[in-house]
Amino acid sequence: MERKKWIWKSLAFGKKLISLHRWNAWTILALTITGIVLFTPVMRELGVIRSVIKQAHVIFGIVSILLLLLYLPLLKKHVKQIRRKYAQWINLIIVLFLIIGWSVSGIILWQYRQFPPSWVNGALLWHDILTWIGVPYIIYHSITRLRWVKKQAKRTIIDKVDNLKLQELKNKEIVEVRHQNPPPISRRSFIKISVVSVLLLAIGPYFYRWLKQATDTGGEKLAEYWVNDRNNMLPPPNPQIDSQKVIGGGAKGNFRIYTVTEIPQFDSVGWTFTIGGLVGQSIQYNWNEFLKLPRVVQVSDFHCVTGWSVYQCTWEGITLSDLLDTLSIDKRAKYVKFISGDGVYTDTLTLEQAAMKDVMLAVLLDGKPLPQKLGGPVRLVVPKMYAYKSVKWVQSIELIENEHDGYWEQRGYSKDAWV
Repeated sequence: MERKKWIWKSLAFGKKLISLHRWNAWTILALTITGIVLFTPVMRELGVIRSVIKQAHVIFGIVSILLLLLYLPLLKKHVKQIRRKYAQWINLIIVLFLIIGWSVSGIILWQYRQFPPSWVNGALLWHDILTWIGVPYIIYHSITRLRWVKKQAKRTIIDKVDNLKLQELKNKEIVEVRHQNPPPISRRSFIKISVVSVLLLAIGPYFYRWLKQATDTGGEKLAEYWVNDRNNMLPPPNPQIDSQKVIGGGAKGNFRIYTVTEIPQFDSVGWTFTIGGLVGQSIQYNWNEFLKLPRVVQVSDFHCVTGWSVYQCTWEGITLSDLLDTLSIDKRAKYVKFISGDGVYTDTLTLEQAAMKDVMLAVLLDGKPLPQKLGGPVRLVVPKMYAYKSVKWVQSIELIENEHDGYWEQRGYSKDAWV
């Protein structure tokens, strides 16, 4: 009777583990797919769809944490069950390490406003590292554990063995096989080696590029942006855009290039900057005229809402408040709307926010013309707010009475963009 109870308990326990394992596998698959979409810069052009995918990624992450909490009461018994199965031990440790690491870093990235930027930066780096390790491992584990792989491995062994001697455990797995003429490599080992090789070839180059970017302090990548800049804004030497006021030690970190459209290209011949809306008279500058406006230099940090930061950026440009002071602004005006030269991206600041002395229309970074990929020739810089407020490729501003939701606010981002 006692033995029957023990058997039924063991079966129930096994079913729970299998069920949790299945749910966890599907959840990690969903997290992987949505994570890749969010990680790929070109996918930002999906707009509202990307926002939905981001929310789905968060929900799948919460489900993963719940599955972990459901598993924890079973952990002690599971450890006893596999105490002599070293391969399963290693797999369990790796999976728990990945899930816990993903969960902690994911919560910090999700609730980024509750943590200092340095924590969020560290969480993003850790999240990325775990993904580069975890996704290939899970793919490898999934393929090598497929039933047909196991069947092929067993069939190969049976075909090769002259004098078959099998030692079986309770779960009827083959644990020892002896034969006179063993093959140089089993089919299962060949499959494992093949899977590892394919993963290295498929993922290796992307991992190398990510690692190079993650370890770049800013100098190397920024130099690349300047060299490959496709804008034609009065090619150097050009004394009007050369900075004589460079201060600071240069940007520390690496900009991740995001855009919701194709990166636009500009030429100084046709470039204009327009100020309109609720002002006494609209103003339009060409590139030469815009460069003659008084400029200031500031050193500030640049924080993206997705978790990365670049520190000690040396920006040079026109202080927005000084530019607004030259205008005859209608009393009805309450907001400043910024329109990107890509024809799609917009955002706004209140007049009070626009009056902050560190808000500028930047034309130089670290003493060099702002490269195209970072929003050149002119971008808005709002250091105290997350980067989605710092509109790239700014070509016009409007003074407006009613609040305008910017591109990402329309797609779920908070209007409260303060860091």
